[in-house]
Amino acid sequence: MCCGLFGIQIVWGLQNVNTSRIFQTLGADVNELAILWIAAPATGLLVQPIIGHLSDKTWGRLGRRRPYIFSGSILTAIALFLMPNVSTVWAASVMLWVLSASINVAMEPFRAFVADTLPEEQRTTGFAMQVFFIGAGAVFASALPWALTHWFGVSGQAAPGVLPKSVHAAFYVGGVSLLAAVMWTVFTTREHPPEALGDDRPGERLHRAPTPAGAAVLLKSGVLWVLGGLVVGVLAALGHWAREVYVLAAVAAGFGAAQLAAIWLRRRGHVSLGVLEVVEDILHMPRVLRQLAITQFFTWFGLFAMWIYTTPAVTARHYGAADAASAAYNRGADWVGVLFAGYNGVAALVALMLPALAARIGRRASHALCLGLGALGFLGFVLIDDPALLWIPIVGIGVAWSSVLSAPYAMLSSAAPSHKMGVYMGIHNLFLVIPQLVAATVLGPLVKYVFKGEAIFALGLAAAAFALAALSAFAIDDAGDRRPADRA
Repeated sequence: MCCGLFGIQIVWGLQNVNTSRIFQTLGADVNELAILWIAAPATGLLVQPIIGHLSDKTWGRLGRRRPYIFSGSILTAIALFLMPNVSTVWAASVMLWVLSASINVAMEPFRAFVADTLPEEQRTTGFAMQVFFIGAGAVFASALPWALTHWFGVSGQAAPGVLPKSVHAAFYVGGVSLLAAVMWTVFTTREHPPEALGDDRPGERLHRAPTPAGAAVLLKSGVLWVLGGLVVGVLAALGHWAREVYVLAAVAAGFGAAQLAAIWLRRRGHVSLGVLEVVEDILHMPRVLRQLAITQFFTWFGLFAMWIYTTPAVTARHYGAADAASAAYNRGADWVGVLFAGYNGVAALVALMLPALAARIGRRASHALCLGLGALGFLGFVLIDDPALLWIPIVGIGVAWSSVLSAPYAMLSSAAPSHKMGVYMGIHNLFLVIPQLVAATVLGPLVKYVFKGEAIFALGLAAAAFALAALSAFAIDDAGDRRPADRA
């Protein structure tokens, strides 16, 4: 069941390590990287809740979740084959949108797949096992360009404006590996039919429409979101703010419009709203999900800063190279790939120990501890001068990453009703991508004007974000941390 995540994470690993490298190779300035990266969170914001909603209502020959895993992986493989062959920044940006949308279709159902299949007492271990496969896939992908160069003699150098052959080969290998791993999961697993997924939380009611009070909340919320988006958009236009702000304004206004549309359709007597039902599910989301939102905001703000700026930070700070065509830059970029492989490898190994730690001190405290170690890891990038010693902070980041990929999903699966597991896993993703959109909006100006173009300080900001995430984790009311008598 988890094998397909090995292939899924190969894609994320290739994207996280090489996207900034591709953009800089094609001529993008370091201050433009944040807006160019915005495709990843923007597509996740739209795709994952919709796929979660649709998969909750799907049943066919391939089951409930597997049709989306199957089709999404094929689209993703095609995008992987095309991505390294782009020749302009504009084309690379378009392909990043396509790649991000496709991989979100394939990835979203995996979390609900585990929650559907495993009983409550096995879910922490199930999500930890997912992290093991995720970590293994990311190790493979992150180190692939370096390994192709040093072990197989594939050239890691290229003319200005051209990607090295090692990057091309890495994307091709990644596409084939993705298909092999995902198809193994699709064709060797089975799913429980919807009628077998009885809700194990007595008293949980299926809601078809919000109460009058809930409708009033949605109406007020919708108006405020639309007005807020419009105000931000107008201020951005008048003040000539960065382009990222327009994306954030459009997302806010669109979310508000969706809420207003749902209320309008209900008042006209519509029983089914299709995907607009997601906004009503947001109104009814479990309290744990609301609490997780705060922790996830700081966590994913810091992670997005890492993915965007580690390559330019390490190449500039530790290798003294700003020219993407230079040999020093490519050595630094390859080393970042190895470091990213390192933190994912640590995550894979730590995942096997997290269930025991969570059983001893609770999932909430375990998650806070891991996030605190991640904060120290990011701080290490700022303080350590020798690139050969950067493996030390990578250990802390790897421990945090292991918990980030498992603990929140285990907490949510204990609180979400089984008939809404897919959509709530998708809604949870909103709280991962919103901080990434905020990061894409503010990090560019911060690096340019406050940090004077020194990307290394973006990793210092990530350290502060993870410290705040660790503190906020103690406020999560996790049902899994209660005694059985308390949960009864």
